[in-house]
Amino acid sequence: MTTTFNQPLGGNDMPRFGGPATMMRLPAAESAEGLDACFIGIPMDIGTSNRSGTRLGPRQIRDESRMIRPYNMATRAAPFEALQVADLGDVPINTFDLKKSVKIIEAFYGEVLKHDVIPLTLGGDHTLTWPILKAMRDKHGPVALIHIDAHSDINETMFGEEVAHGCPFRRAWEDGCLLNDKVFQIGLRGSGYAAEDFDWGRDKGWTVIQAEECWWKSLTPLMAEIRAKIGDAPVYLTYDIDSLDPAFAPGTGTVEVGGLTTWQALEVVRGCAGLNLVGGDLVEVSPPYDPSGNTALIGANLLYEMLCALPGVPRKVAG
Repeated sequence: MTTTFNQPLGGNDMPRFGGPATMMRLPAAESAEGLDACFIGIPMDIGTSNRSGTRLGPRQIRDESRMIRPYNMATRAAPFEALQVADLGDVPINTFDLKKSVKIIEAFYGEVLKHDVIPLTLGGDHTLTWPILKAMRDKHGPVALIHIDAHSDINETMFGEEVAHGCPFRRAWEDGCLLNDKVFQIGLRGSGYAAEDFDWGRDKGWTVIQAEECWWKSLTPLMAEIRAKIGDAPVYLTYDIDSLDPAFAPGTGTVEVGGLTTWQALEVVRGCAGLNLVGGDLVEVSPPYDPSGNTALIGANLLYEMLCALPGVPRKVAG
């Protein structure tokens, strides 16, 4: 039986400014049944500590994704030749209760992961990664983690609360979601409350690569090292857009100077190809601080690159 794979709506069939408001103008689906990968939005910013607005992130990322075409001209990846992909819409969070929203997200992904599907998430603030990782743990066991961010997000509390966008990876560690010798944090930078702030993860066996270690370098060799260390373990990729320097991505809530470049971001995500990726997210796009739409455009492209890096995606040889 020949499988017909969903395709993004092409610009010659419908102008790029028209058509469905889904990721890459893919078909919408109500269930993950029959899908190999899916896009899911979590329109949430009640976990943010500085500038709000990430509740509008998924919608803006989808809008800016309308220019992305099916074939990756750099890697020659052809995701829509091998994967059945659709947009599952948004998680119906409780906008007045962050703790309830965390439970809603975990339950939603628990249902999605009853199917053999890889979810790619449009955020939303970074709180959302914790409940997703709990759902991942329930399906795959503890996972390796590649976390690209300006911030370590391992606070014990924020304003006395254990649930916030600065706490998800401490909560995930406490909940046994992570393979500690296979956790990598890339791009951390800025000021802190103590000189040892980034050492909490190191003390747990995590590898922490601060932004200054990335300046003026290709990150392709780093990703080769990470792939070798992770091996065939299930791995989750979480990308906070504030890992990028604000010259590239000003539309986020907690900007820090001296960040990564867009080409380093592409090297990191493309460098995940060959890993056993079981899910990924792109978080902290805040459209109110993104008047050009370029931050959301970068986010949409990084999500597409995640799709291109998934297991089973063919890469055509040049010539």
